[in-house]
Amino acid sequence: MTQTLSAYMKEIASLVEERIACYLECSDPDISSTYEAMLYSAMAGGKRIRPFLCVAVCDMLGGQRDVALTFGAALEMIHTYSLIHDDLPAMDNDDLRRGKPTCHKIFGEAGAILAGDGLLTEAFGLVATAKTDPSVTVEAVRRLSRAAGAYGMIGGQAMDIRAEHEPLQNIETLEKLCHKKTGELISVAGQLGCLAAGFTEGDTLYAISRYTEKIGIVFQMIDDYLDVYAGEEALGKPIGSDAANGKTTFMTFMTSSELLEKAAALTREACDAISDLKGNEMLIALAETLLHRGN
Repeated sequence: MTQTLSAYMKEIASLVEERIACYLECSDPDISSTYEAMLYSAMAGGKRIRPFLCVAVCDMLGGQRDVALTFGAALEMIHTYSLIHDDLPAMDNDDLRRGKPTCHKIFGEAGAILAGDGLLTEAFGLVATAKTDPSVTVEAVRRLSRAAGAYGMIGGQAMDIRAEHEPLQNIETLEKLCHKKTGELISVAGQLGCLAAGFTEGDTLYAISRYTEKIGIVFQMIDDYLDVYAGEEALGKPIGSDAANGKTTFMTFMTSSELLEKAAALTREACDAISDLKGNEMLIALAETLLHRGN
């Protein structure tokens, strides 16, 4: 393999950002400020893990990269909307995101709410432009809306907010919360990559779903670890914000060593799930990178 994971991720991130920027072009001066806010957050950087998963899975399976890029760009727009709203004073009340002032600090609370709403709505419009069989597009919309909606990410956020006032009593409930809030959108990224490659059911889709489910939990576990131990520059937002907001995290139930041990075990399970898939090297490397990003 001649391309490194880092170079591969940068390549896909650049293509995804280009697609988002083109789709969010606006020539109407009366509404341009909303588009400016949408693009401010959408282009604020980040590893673009969700669209990367979508495109990398599609590439591995020999599918249509153009379709995967469309699905991936929509995923990133939805993820960005969730971050904008997460940062609002009514939720996490954060001043920094990816090392930059949060959307509401630049465009005001109302402007940030509208920017998030705009990104969420336009994301489904973008999915509809995918150059593929209409049945694939419909299935992509169904899966994406379920992962992002009240069953998935929104449901997890609701559980998270409630947990600030009613601390979670066990780690099983926390795992459910994290799977919904973070894991569902990561999991659907792999599923959309499968759809873009024509895999709508069967063992391959199951294997990818298992892989993404495991790395989704690891992603949140390491986030919780970094909120305690990382520097603000490395994290890209204020450290200790979870504790300040009274949130129950994996660090509530586990020591740092227990957390890292569990995360390593889940990473092994994720890699085992796709061990039979040809060309899985980049996905294996991604799982290891997510595990060790706190080092």
